[in-house]
Amino acid sequence: MGWLVKTLLGWLTGGTLDRVLDTVDHKVNNETERERIKASIVETQLKVQANLLVSRTWWFQLFFVIPLGMWFSAVVADSLFHFEWNVAALPAPLDQWAGWIISSLFLVDGGKALIGRFTR
Repeated sequence: MGWLVKTLLGWLTGGTLDRVLDTVDHKVNNETERERIKASIVETQLKVQANLLVSRTWWFQLFFVIPLGMWFSAVVADSLFHFEWNVAALPAPLDQWAGWIISSLFLVDGGKALIGRFTR
């Protein structure tokens, strides 16, 4: 019975109904594919942002670790070998910040090493 109705409608509409239904099917498939691609892009973007937040980025080392390391090395070298460089002390809030930054680097790196040993 369904075949008869489809054939009769196809004959009356000249196959237009089949073309419209095919177009609708293709549109649904294209929209589904677009949504899948969008979901993939959003997932990739979220992973990149998460990795950026978790990892220590290059600018952190460039602006904090390297200058503090150079300053600390100059202080130690001047103290041990009496080069008389007169290395200036850091201003009041910066000396605390430098201590926190350096200690956090050692704590984080040491914590990573310990966790890495225990998770093997």
